[in-house]
Order: sequence, then structure tokens, then C-alpha cells
Amino acid sequence: MRIYTKGGDKGTTGIFGGSRVDKDDIRIETNGTLDELNATLGVIRALLDEKDERQEILAYIQRTLMIVMSQVATPSNIREQNQNILPEDIDRYCEQQIDRMNSEMKHPSTHFILPGGTLISAQCHVARTIARRAERRLCTLNKTDEVPPLILRFVNRLSDLLFTMARWEMDQQGAEEERWKAFLYKKKKQ
Repeated sequence: MRIYTKGGDKGTTGIFGGSRVDKDDIRIETNGTLDELNATLGVIRALLDEKDERQEILAYIQRTLMIVMSQVATPSNIREQNQNILPEDIDRYCEQQIDRMNSEMKHPSTHFILPGGTLISAQCHVARTIARRAERRLCTLNKTDEVPPLILRFVNRLSDLLFTMARWEMDQQGAEEERWKAFLYKKKKQ
């Protein structure tokens, strides 16, 4: 199989169903951001020991992101023809991982923190920001062609999971997070 097709030389690319769109179409921009997120998750996995429990979590998320990208590449009027089906509980899967990691942390979050820390924590923060951008692109796409609500929920939860992974990494390493400011809303409750 050839890698190059020359089909995109004039600034268009094919999408599911056979039609072509401009390479800067919001559908393509959205998928490009999801692809960037998936590649960044691959970097995190490369930094982790192969026996690290996060390997399995991130591999599952990477495979799911491939399905998400396939769904995003498919116009809503022919989406039922796409045989790549999203796991129905992917948003809850992220929530379960968040809850588990939060319950294992010795130091609950009381402050906004500066992204960084260990190399793995810093990469989780980079992935989190890409997930947030993907979420914004999905919202823009949703204004012109409906995005399955499960995808919107999943990407939102995924950014939360990546934030939690960054904090969990620091906690597991016994490293102190660099604090910025205390949560004002928590101060008001006291």
C-alpha cells in the first residue's frame, strides 16, 4: 500500500462516505486535534514502564479515540453506515478511573496548580490541554453537523482524567505540586 495518494495535493481530503472537504474544514481540524491528542497519549505511554497500570488505561483510550475520529469523519446523515461503534460507557470509564485515582491520593487538591512536575505529569498536562482544544473543536463542529453526545461527554471527561493522572503521578512520586492560588470557592464555604 502506498502512503501517498496525491489526492490531497489541491487542499482537499476524503471523508467517510467518499466526499471531499477542504483540509481546513472544521471536521478535519477536529480530527487533527484528536489525532494530536492520541499521539500525545502515545508519548505518555512511551515514558511509562510497560507494567505501569496506566498503560492499559491509555491504550484503551487510544483505541477509543480511533473510533471517535472515525465517527467525527462521518457526516451525521450517514453515520449509521460507520461500523466503528463507540463503547457506550466510555465516559463512565473515565469517571471510574478519576474516582479511583482521587481516592488513592494522599494530598487532596486545594489550589490551582502550575502544569509541570515530573516528565510524565507534564505530558499529562499537555495532553489535557489538547483534549480541551479537541472539545472546543467538537463544539464548533456540532453547530454545523451533530456530534454524538457520547463523544462530547467522553472528551470532556478525558481532559479531567488527564488532569487527575498528572496529579496522581505527582502524588505517587511524593513530589510537591507547584501551587498558584487557593481555590476561592472552597474558602467561601468554610
